[in-house]
Amino acid sequence: CAPLPLRPCPLRNLLLLLWTLLNSGLGGNAQGPGEWTPWGSWSRCSSSCGRGLSARSRRCIRFPREELCWGDTHEYRLCQLPDCPPGAVPFRDLQCALYNGHPVLGMQKTYQWVPFYGAPNQCDLNCLAEGHDFYHSFGRVLDGTPCSTGTQGLCVAGRCLSAGCDGLLGSDAREDRCGHCGGANNSCLFVQRVFGDAGAFAGYWNVTLIPEGARHIRAAHRSRNHLALMGVDGHYVLNGNWAVSPPGTYEAAGTHVVYTRAPGSEETLRATGPTSQDLLLQVLLQEPNPGIEFEFWLPRERYGPFQAQAQALGWSLRQPQPREVELQPPEPPPAPTVIPSGTPIPTPEPCPPCPDTRGRAHRLLHYCGSDFVFRARVLGRLRQAQETRYEVRVQLIYKNLSPLRALEYVWAPSRCPCPPLALHREYLLAARRLISPDETQDRLLLPHAGYARPWSPAEDSRTRLAARHCPL
Repeated sequence: CAPLPLRPCPLRNLLLLLWTLLNSGLGGNAQGPGEWTPWGSWSRCSSSCGRGLSARSRRCIRFPREELCWGDTHEYRLCQLPDCPPGAVPFRDLQCALYNGHPVLGMQKTYQWVPFYGAPNQCDLNCLAEGHDFYHSFGRVLDGTPCSTGTQGLCVAGRCLSAGCDGLLGSDAREDRCGHCGGANNSCLFVQRVFGDAGAFAGYWNVTLIPEGARHIRAAHRSRNHLALMGVDGHYVLNGNWAVSPPGTYEAAGTHVVYTRAPGSEETLRATGPTSQDLLLQVLLQEPNPGIEFEFWLPRERYGPFQAQAQALGWSLRQPQPREVELQPPEPPPAPTVIPSGTPIPTPEPCPPCPDTRGRAHRLLHYCGSDFVFRARVLGRLRQAQETRYEVRVQLIYKNLSPLRALEYVWAPSRCPCPPLALHREYLLAARRLISPDETQDRLLLPHAGYARPWSPAEDSRTRLAARHCPL
């Protein structure tokens, strides 16, 4: 139809009527919320130096009888500018000073105002009258004002918010042990071992190489011996050259090493990392070594070179026992049993139904309480006595207490495991590490009624979300 002003256009009118019915809710209740416009651009930083915030906003577009959009209209992020010069007036002081010489509380008397930090709400502009023993609240502070001296939080709309690792204020995003914001510890491996060599003589003994890129480093022991740390240049960071260093914080390989000694002969060494170069952990033996525990997280691509270098130097790696069943000598075949004709052959009892393991609470409980969470394809299944062994190929790791291999055995403590795993299917599994008392077996155990769900993109998303709610 041509868009002439006086010519009727039935087709266009019909399309307009249909559009109105669909979007105005006349044909029934509209479902779902409205839609957000794209985010606007970020504003300039609220501060000219030091820490401040910038903001951006969006609008909710909705038709009559539609619900409001889900989410926030504003988003705030931290902006870090060069430090303020010495003597610069703090932002809160400037806001209090705006009321200098102005009457308040309906009185003609004026005062000089300075910040007061003893009031309940630290995001109110609480100012103390100089030379007097009272303060007055002038409403909220401006957005971007530090909550208090010496803290990282900033005030936004009257609330004190801290920034997550994504830089957004109020975000709960945190770095995982691998240093990735919002990650699930699946890009690095956890190295945890015990150096147990007794030492044939007093002096310095190599404990382990701490490779470049290591994070969350910890070493501890309880004895009269002393931990020592050496850089790649051969110079000691602490406790070198037969001299004991005082407890404190030392800089080494681009990180801060915190060295402590407790009265009960307990000595610890911690560093957040990542290390910018290799470090060598040693022990200065003065008495037999009772065992030195050490651990760190290492990027996956650095684990292989670390193993090779440590083995080439002859250092004890204390690898966990392989998660395989030791081969037993074959038993002689039993004598054939003659079954009289007419005798019924016993059949195994059917497996009882498995309990319901669905739901967010179940997923969260097993994710946080397990040593390993990974995606795997089931390659084989073997029922032995009162347990079932699955052979799986590990495809993706969400959480790991120690390194996993490409092929692993997962054990379920029953002939009728719950939930059962089908051959050639992919699952998300939460397993625990089980070491026998004599340390001859090191197994991955899938608990009864544990977390074993068919893999799907939706279940993958739910698993990654569960990782954010577990304490580190």
